[in-house]
Amino acid sequence: MQVTLDYGKTGLTVTLPDERLIAPPLTLQPAPPLAHPEAALQAALAQPIGTRPLAELARGKKTACVVVCDITRPVPNAFLLPPLLSTIEAAGVPRSGITILVATGLHRPNLGDELIELVGEYVATHYRCENHHGKAHDEHDFLGTTPRGVPVWIDKRYTRAELKITTGLIEPHLMAGYSGGRKVICPGIAGLETVKVWHGPRFLEHPKADCGSIDGNPVHEENTLIAQMAGCDFIVNVCIDGSRRITGLWAGDMIQAWEAGVAFCQKVVRAGIPHPVDVVVTSCAGYPLDTTWYQAVKGLTGALPIVRRGGTIILAASLTEGLGSPEFRTLLDRYDATNAYDQPAQSDTCEMDEWQLVMLKKVLKHCRVKVVSDGLPAEVLRRCRVEPVASVEQAVADALAAYGPQAKLAVIPKGPYVLPVVAAA
Repeated sequence: MQVTLDYGKTGLTVTLPDERLIAPPLTLQPAPPLAHPEAALQAALAQPIGTRPLAELARGKKTACVVVCDITRPVPNAFLLPPLLSTIEAAGVPRSGITILVATGLHRPNLGDELIELVGEYVATHYRCENHHGKAHDEHDFLGTTPRGVPVWIDKRYTRAELKITTGLIEPHLMAGYSGGRKVICPGIAGLETVKVWHGPRFLEHPKADCGSIDGNPVHEENTLIAQMAGCDFIVNVCIDGSRRITGLWAGDMIQAWEAGVAFCQKVVRAGIPHPVDVVVTSCAGYPLDTTWYQAVKGLTGALPIVRRGGTIILAASLTEGLGSPEFRTLLDRYDATNAYDQPAQSDTCEMDEWQLVMLKKVLKHCRVKVVSDGLPAEVLRRCRVEPVASVEQAVADALAAYGPQAKLAVIPKGPYVLPVVAAA
């Protein structure tokens, strides 16, 4: 069987042995794109879930902060922003008082052509668009400490705006259950002091801190509380299909509108197989998510529910921007030197970007990992404790031979956008 994995901007077509596949490729469930997305957006702004219309919320306000995800999330901002901005301007918010804030979390800023790609040329050239800088302590306001001990530092451009709006994409998330909603505030515009505690082992090593998990998930519960402390007047969240067309759109109250979107998303992203398999072939959903090893870890954690202990995940990721941040690269060297991949956590906090290594440890304790990539040399991948391979076909052949003639295979072309589960047909 030929299957095209999401890989970079082009995709990667591979040939897999039909007789070893436990099921057809695990994909998103059918969900037709909105026939009239423009009308749906206008209706959502005027008749939101759980709150007053956006125009009413904007009336009398002189400043507004609209938060958007950074380039690592394929949110259709160029579609969402113009109607949203025209609505609040028509209600009296002056353009000079509006800030488009890119929720970089602790990622690098999005500038120049990348900013235009992110928000669209009109918004990039006609509005004040700025990046969040998570390590710039003085750019954040301290809002207090949560009962679980997380200090809450949030970008002051947001906290001090009279009208607070966020946009986002709802999809499975490796730690918080689902993205969107509260997550664009924490970690999107939170300071390093907040994230290194909220992303610490005490939260991430909890068994409920997983893809598709909300009930009892301390990561989800904590960033919801943090977002409530920061305040949010209005959200606009979407779900998209494999071609990145909008399949659902929800606007209004930060919790109620997001929960409505999650209910829809849960039905679309789940894909079941009858029992765990020996080998899973997957991706990290292609560009923009698979550009660094830091982000590509999400493709591995997304496959964990269906690979048996001692099995193998084969990941195809372009990794065109390398490993990730300088901090992440330094941590990789230190983890390799101290064998920290095999050691228990020593603290309730993580250093910047160490949380992704905590998640990688979960994977490596469970199974082997083989990686196909044009972006990183083999010796660099070995430092990450994974096995570099020249092709998906060769990796599959080697793994199946190692597990024997009864070994079974599953494939997830769109990686972490799909939530694979072991469930009866």
